[in-house]
Amino acid sequence: MSDLLLATDTSGKNGSIALARVMSGQSDVEIVGAAPLAGGAFSAQLVPQIAALLENHGYRKSDLAAFAVVSGPGSFTGLRVGLAAIKALAEALQKPIATISLLEAIAWSTAHGAARGRVLAALDAGRGDVYVGDYELGPPMHMHTERLLGREEFLNQAKGFGTKRAEATHKTVVTPDPLLAEMVRAAGIQAELIEYPSAGVIARLGWEHLQRGQTVRPEELEANYIRHSDAEIFSKPAS
Repeated sequence: MSDLLLATDTSGKNGSIALARVMSGQSDVEIVGAAPLAGGAFSAQLVPQIAALLENHGYRKSDLAAFAVVSGPGSFTGLRVGLAAIKALAEALQKPIATISLLEAIAWSTAHGAARGRVLAALDAGRGDVYVGDYELGPPMHMHTERLLGREEFLNQAKGFGTKRAEATHKTVVTPDPLLAEMVRAAGIQAELIEYPSAGVIARLGWEHLQRGQTVRPEELEANYIRHSDAEIFSKPAS
């Protein structure tokens, strides 16, 4: 028996949605259809685009069995819009939600290509900062940490500084950001440049979460901003 999964990502400058058909007990999904979302207009586009995607493929909202949504890190406004829409749909249909970290999706894209070992999934966070996810590739994939680091601290972590001597080896950095990859390579660190994870990737990763029972109820759905706390921000010395 097949179920229908809706995946959304509104965390970045642009976003996307995808419909996936999933089979119970199967490890992969079939992407039925997908659509891009133009940045800056998620609030006006998201719900109509979901309705159009369902209609174009002969489905109704009531056919949706589960949701996969990027919960961060990324744009505060974009994440709020995306999560609010999925929360409303999941609440109305009483269906489970798999929350996906964008950093997890980046690391997963590498793992899905049969890579193994420890990687740092990285995204430019602006203001000289980098979103960094330290992942052990699977199966199953395991997250060590997700943090917001300054660029120097990020490069030091990639070089293995601050770890036990036995572990002090370079980690491969994986990123969809060309400028970040160039900076990492200039520091003598291996970097893999990948495509920005699509909603199809989010659907496949979401299905893995759903099979493991890693879901949240609509009222538990929250954004994962990975930002410094106010205490950390205000304790920084003035420059």
